[in-house]
Amino acid sequence: MHATNLKSSPLDPEAALHSFVVEAGNPFVFEIAKGQHVRIVDLEGNQAVDTIFYNAHDYADRYSAQDTIREQGNIYLTTGTALLSTNGNILLTITSDTCGRHDTLGGACAAESNMVRYDLGKRHMHACRNSFLKGIQQWNRGMDKRDITSNINFFMNVPVTSDGKLTFENGVSDAGKYVELRAEMDVLMVISNCPQLNNPCNGYNPTPVQILIWDKNVQ
Repeated sequence: MHATNLKSSPLDPEAALHSFVVEAGNPFVFEIAKGQHVRIVDLEGNQAVDTIFYNAHDYADRYSAQDTIREQGNIYLTTGTALLSTNGNILLTITSDTCGRHDTLGGACAAESNMVRYDLGKRHMHACRNSFLKGIQQWNRGMDKRDITSNINFFMNVPVTSDGKLTFENGVSDAGKYVELRAEMDVLMVISNCPQLNNPCNGYNPTPVQILIWDKNVQ
């Protein structure tokens, strides 16, 4: 089932409260206050951005792919999608999307999955679970690997075949495309800007992304 709901944002990047560039393979951790908007920009195109959101006051209450898919009746995320937590709270809502759809089924690449999917020799390669772990260790608020659960793969193209299998294809994003979300509660955003080189999710060439955050009073 496909979802495509393209919508541009009226927010001016020059008016953003914060602007960060996250290099390929790096983690990024940041708290977003209720009412603030966050935009993830695919600077060069065809990049996958693995992301987990948490209730900023209770990390056990985190993004749930299953609940989000069930409530919206669609396996892809796009404008209008409410991102639900494990406790049934709405963490954020996607308010703008110039890409078209985003994956939440493919999960995060890991050293183990690189080895199983591709080759024993790929185990040493950097992966998103490594970045997530590095990010939460740097955050140093008591989180550990058990807190890394289901995630969103912004810009990633993971079609589902007629027999229910997942396939990894070239991304559906281009340079400058973005997804923007409004925080419906205080949330913690943990990003791994995917370093994957073994499938086309990054065009075999991982690239930087930009994170923009606007205050809740900016229109």
